[in-house]
Amino acid sequence: MFKKIAAAAILVAASSAAVAVEPQPFYAGIDVGSTKIEGFDREGGYGAFLGYKFNQSIAIEGGYHRLVDTEFRSGPVRGDVTIDQLDLSVIGTLPLSNGFDVYGRLGYNRLEAEADVAGFTGKEHDSNALYGLGMGYSFSPVVHARLEVQKPSSDATRILAGVAFAF
Repeated sequence: MFKKIAAAAILVAASSAAVAVEPQPFYAGIDVGSTKIEGFDREGGYGAFLGYKFNQSIAIEGGYHRLVDTEFRSGPVRGDVTIDQLDLSVIGTLPLSNGFDVYGRLGYNRLEAEADVAGFTGKEHDSNALYGLGMGYSFSPVVHARLEVQKPSSDATRILAGVAFAF
């Protein structure tokens, strides 16, 4: 009986050690944020991202985000405006103590705006460099939270909070 319990304990310890040693390189997550764009009030937004960690310090990440989705009225004229962001970035991370880290982002993004005003529809897109700074915290080897400030264009600033799950 003792040998069976000891063997089971050794197998559990060995399997948990193997899981702890093997970092998961892929991650996916969601975020919510606020985007300040010249000419618009602060708008809520949301998005999703997918990434690959080459090591503890370097990752590549792509994402889709809805920056603005608003309706406005000016007298009898009604309009809808949406702005979407599609991005690809390299992320450099500096691990700190107790699960905290700071990171920087440098990449490319495509912003696409669509407006429908009084029955007239228009689309416009712009491609820009994307950069940002953030801070993260790992709750576990699988769950990581982050808070970030991004500049998707010269007239826009985005503040977001997100959570990522490694797999």
